[in-house]
Amino acid sequence: METTAITIEVDAEAASVYNAASPEEQRKMQLLLSLRLRNLTLKPHRPLREIMDEMAAEAAANGLTPEILESILKDEA
Repeated sequence: METTAITIEVDAEAASVYNAASPEEQRKMQLLLSLRLRNLTLKPHRPLREIMDEMAAEAAANGLTPEILESILKDEA
């Protein structure tokens, strides 16, 4: 599979985890992100709101609360 580099912004913790990972683990993360991006774009007929709701549910399942998100966003300002 041919690859092309892109740049995306992530939170500091995600960047730290990625940078601390071994090259093998980084490659796995890259593959997972690539598959996720492809999955999101293969279904362009899905409304943005539906995608956002899915991402919010996934974030909540992983422990991200509205309060934590608000705190993160305040730290970014």
